[in-house]
Amino acid sequence: MAATTLTAWLVRESPWWKVALAAYALGGTFSQNLFTAQHELSHCLAFKRPSWNRALAWASNCPLVIPMATAFKKYHSEHHSHLGVDGWDVDLPTALEKEAIAGPIAKTGWVAAYLAVYGIRPLLVRPKVPDAADLACAGLVLGFDAAIFYFWGAKAFTYLAAGALLGGGLHPMAGHLIAEHYRFVEAVAGTPPTQPRSPLQPDPAAIPGGTQETYSYYGPLNALTYNVGLHNEHHDFTAIPHSRLARLRQIAPEFYSVGLMHHASWVWVIWTFLADSTIGPWSRVKRAERAPGAGNEVGGGGVRPEAAMAAAASAAAKRKAAEAAASVVAVDGGVTVSCSNTHSPTAAVRRAAKVAL
Repeated sequence: MAATTLTAWLVRESPWWKVALAAYALGGTFSQNLFTAQHELSHCLAFKRPSWNRALAWASNCPLVIPMATAFKKYHSEHHSHLGVDGWDVDLPTALEKEAIAGPIAKTGWVAAYLAVYGIRPLLVRPKVPDAADLACAGLVLGFDAAIFYFWGAKAFTYLAAGALLGGGLHPMAGHLIAEHYRFVEAVAGTPPTQPRSPLQPDPAAIPGGTQETYSYYGPLNALTYNVGLHNEHHDFTAIPHSRLARLRQIAPEFYSVGLMHHASWVWVIWTFLADSTIGPWSRVKRAERAPGAGNEVGGGGVRPEAAMAAAASAAAKRKAAEAAASVVAVDGGVTVSCSNTHSPTAAVRRAAKVAL
């Protein structure tokens, strides 16, 4: 927050070309750091008290220009409880997007404006009536915007607004938005053997039926995005904070490092998405109803990771290991921890329950 706000002050009297360059290189990086912080805070994983997580989420929303902290938490909860369910998971592209966004030019424009599309889509697919929290958050963020514009001028405000948009589009940090749930199995499987091996590991043939719908990323940009790249780990255990997801991967490498395909480059993800005709907005797993046994909440809220994992182990033991849309449901202190994913982390759960993260 401090870095991007300070940079906005520094560019307030700079030439417009410097403002534009700073917005992409610095503002884009800072805004994606704040956006992924919103993700962590929506799960109440920064503090034990939900109110503290909410306060930090609202504060970190201010430099992002558009009020989104309260709405993101609501919609993200449904993303976990109804992963891939049409009409519920607003992360899914609409039918219009799938039809209209086909060629490289259309896909480039769509990716460039991804955060704008991401913000508008919920209003069309699953609109919600604003509540008092939404209005209070909006008042805080818009008041911050007005203060920046009034005291520092149009260039400082443009830097923040452009940085938020550019950072969520054709920017290395934004690769996670596509890498997480777009299916790259077909794109990689169709690569001629004479071409260099893609950063997608391991070989797609290792995934029976090509059913994987969630992909992790193991690369250096996780350090700037609160390990959001460890996405399979996150969907399996939503109450585990980002700082301990790597430990989960160490506990059960056969389920994450070896047993699932994963990305090694977000830049490769963006390039492949744009250039390969076999992948696009249609490359998502879509289901008509929620996965069996899925819970209702995002998780977190002060639940200790080891307690959540121990409870998850108990629940996992009761479900079929090969369930097509595997779910882990754990209830601890009144908070439900759930996931909906296309692989079964049964062994991982058992091991993780034995090791206090």
